[in-house]
Amino acid sequence: MFQIGEFAKRSGVSTDTLRFYEKNGLIVPAGRSESGYRLYNETNLQQIHFILKSKEVGLSLEDIKELMEIRLEATEHSCAEVKAITSAKLRLVDEKLAELKRIRSALEKMNNACCGDVDDDASHCSILAALNETENN
Repeated sequence: MFQIGEFAKRSGVSTDTLRFYEKNGLIVPAGRSESGYRLYNETNLQQIHFILKSKEVGLSLEDIKELMEIRLEATEHSCAEVKAITSAKLRLVDEKLAELKRIRSALEKMNNACCGDVDDDASHCSILAALNETENN
């Protein structure tokens, strides 16, 4: 059993992060010392690693919480439930990628249209003109 400071060092997250995870129901300390300090164990360490790995792949705290609940009662849930969570996240990533491609294309078009001449003042800059256009033009 580890107190919060030692556990934070072992898990690689701050004490504030541990308290945040606890407040949001992602982890529950294994117990409390006689003086009321939070105590953590190896199971908590595995939970932190699960949370960190889930965050690495872009899952939200809600997704992580749901996956952890499924993980705790794995025999009561199907693999399809887990896949539905990652599939939904994958769709969001695809949507963001499409949006970023549109943004990149628009920026590239504006950038390529600009001469970028150091001697010309910005009053005739094609980038500023393009950004200044209204949809009615």
